[in-house]
Amino acid sequence: MVKVIISGIMGRMGKKITELAYADPNVEIVGGVESPDCVHFHDKVGEVIGENIDAPIVSDLAKIIDKGDVIIDFAGNTEAVLGHVRLAAADKNKKAMVIGTTGFTEKEIEEIKQLSKDIPIVLAPNMSIGVNLLFKLVQEAARALKDKGFDIEVVEMHHRYKKDAPSGTAVKLVDILKKETGIEKVIYGREGIYPEGRPSDEIAVFALRGGDVVGEHTVIFAGLGERIELTHKAGSRDIFAKGAVEAAKWIKDKEPGLYDMMDVLGLK
Repeated sequence: MVKVIISGIMGRMGKKITELAYADPNVEIVGGVESPDCVHFHDKVGEVIGENIDAPIVSDLAKIIDKGDVIIDFAGNTEAVLGHVRLAAADKNKKAMVIGTTGFTEKEIEEIKQLSKDIPIVLAPNMSIGVNLLFKLVQEAARALKDKGFDIEVVEMHHRYKKDAPSGTAVKLVDILKKETGIEKVIYGREGIYPEGRPSDEIAVFALRGGDVVGEHTVIFAGLGERIELTHKAGSRDIFAKGAVEAAKWIKDKEPGLYDMMDVLGLK
C-alpha cells in the first residue's frame, strides 16, 4: 500500500488523479494540497470527488508531509512545486515525488536534478503509456532518418486554458530529436520569406490552442516524395492520471535519482 498526497488536487488533473487513486486498492490518499485561494472551498479530499475520504486538504504541504510516502504534484505553479521538492528532500522528510507539472525553467529543472540526488523523483511532462511509446518511436525514427534529407516539424494542440506553450511533451519530443539528429536550431512558428526555401538544419514547433482539446502531438518527417507522421491523440485526462498513479506505486522505495515514465513503463 502506497500512501499518497496529491498537490493541485482541485485542478482538472488533480481531480482525475484523486478519482483513480481512490479506486486503486493499492493506494491510500492521505491528504491534498491546494493554493490558499482555493483551499477554502474544500477541507477534505472526499469533497473533491464526492466520496467518503476523511483526509485533509491544506495549503501548506509541511502540515501533512509526514503522512505520505509519495507526493503526486500537478500544481499549476512551478515555484510552488519546486518548494515542495525542497521540502520532500529535506533530511527530516525524504519523501518520493511524482511531478507532472510543466513549464519549468532550465534553472528550475537543474535544481530538481540536484534534489533528486537525495530522493527518488519521477519527472514526466506526459504520463500516458501512448505518449511515452511515441517518445520511443520518434527516437527510433530520428535515428534511422538522420542525414537522409528529411525535414522535421512538430505540431501540438491543447485546450484554450493551457498555460505553457509549447507543451512539455513537445519540448521533450524536441529534446529527443535534437539528441538523435544533432540539429540544434529550433524555431517556434514560421513567418516571412525564405528565398532559398526551408533550411534543413532546423526543427520547427507549432503550438495550437483552442476549445477543449485534451492533447495532440504529431512529429512529421518530410522527405522528397514521402512523409512519415507519428501522432498521439488524447481523448481523456484519465490516461495521464492513470500514469501518475502507476508512477507513485512504482517510485515508492526506489533509490534516489531522477526518473521518467520510460523508466516506469520499462521502455528504456
